[in-house]
Amino acid sequence: MYFLYNLIVISASAILKVLALVNSKLSLFVNGRKETISLINKSISIEDKVIWIHAASLGEYEQGLPVIEQLKIHHPTYKIVLTFFSPSGYEVKKNSKIADVICYLPMDTKRKVNSFLTAAHPDIAIFIKYEIWPNYLNALKKADTPTFLISAIFKENQTYFKWYGGFMRSALQNFSHFFVQNEKSKTLLNSVGYTNVTIAGDTRFDRVSEIVERDNELDFMKRFKNNQFCFVAGSTWAEDEKIIIEYINNNIHPIKFVIAPHTIKDNHIQEIIQSINKKVVRFTELEHSSLEDSDVLIIDTIGLLTKIYSYADIAYVGGGFATGLHNTLEPAVFGIPVIIGPQFKGFAEAEELVQLGGVISVKNNSEFQELVDKCFKHHDYRLKIGQINTDYIKEKAGATKRIISELNSVLTLNN
Repeated sequence: MYFLYNLIVISASAILKVLALVNSKLSLFVNGRKETISLINKSISIEDKVIWIHAASLGEYEQGLPVIEQLKIHHPTYKIVLTFFSPSGYEVKKNSKIADVICYLPMDTKRKVNSFLTAAHPDIAIFIKYEIWPNYLNALKKADTPTFLISAIFKENQTYFKWYGGFMRSALQNFSHFFVQNEKSKTLLNSVGYTNVTIAGDTRFDRVSEIVERDNELDFMKRFKNNQFCFVAGSTWAEDEKIIIEYINNNIHPIKFVIAPHTIKDNHIQEIIQSINKKVVRFTELEHSSLEDSDVLIIDTIGLLTKIYSYADIAYVGGGFATGLHNTLEPAVFGIPVIIGPQFKGFAEAEELVQLGGVISVKNNSEFQELVDKCFKHHDYRLKIGQINTDYIKEKAGATKRIISELNSVLTLNN
């Protein structure tokens, strides 16, 4: 089976190299990996003690960040190598100072695995959520490197739990320990013979809890809100924007609107602006506009949304009408009602918060309008819903502490 797996990975690598010639994202994926070993060699010497952390993309990075921050505090003498599989993670975070080396993970072929592990020579390896790479895991096991999977979720429909999943199931035996998010994941692992499992929870709750404690002040948002009721829509797609814009155009209440689209290409931003009959200002053109007098602010850049949520009285999170729901925890942590579309199945925190009542799903324009109006008119109702979200996140926090306790024990033994 390893022969077949290696053949598939090698073939996929060759195909990707060809496709990279005509696809800019795949070009980043392929060419970025050519720099991995040189990036490591520039910062990691043979004498260094190293913690290796791997995240597939940006979402997994956010889950791992609280753990990385605590490792840096508890083990300052270790160097940290952070790898990404996807360009959407690496290209955003490649210049971050959170790690000593940030690079792409080479493809899971034996030759590239050996080159990477020789250069990085990790004393401990940490994979986040879903990342299972058989050749890397086998090599780490042979090197007696403690290897952990954190914030993991396992589901019945995954290959590991199918009759034909023996190969991938056996790859799991290379992990020293699993830190899973829920009881179901533990039960599934137990069912296939793995008992080295701890229910630690989801580190994202620690991540968003930290957001509230930091400085979220934005001068332009303070001026734009101008002490008025503020509606913030984040990571919106066209389907979301259609409903939101219809409400804006018909709104008679003194509400300030912020829209942060998922797609910030100029033609899409122009389409949004032209469809709104109120006074609109773009973030990238603030110097030419009067914020206080504007009704709608379009955020046509990235990296500001989390702080912008801190100014919201209610929030809308996009993706629930078509493409896949975005992060509901980032606005929820500020203790405000969160509105989403109808497609949220498979997003555990959204499912739970909808059931609790802190996140409200709407199916159409009329439900959206009725809900926003109600939140605007009824202060106590809004506070009650927001408190549900605050309490939920507080209850779920603490995964990082549970994980770090075990990792500290292992790293202390290595000293």
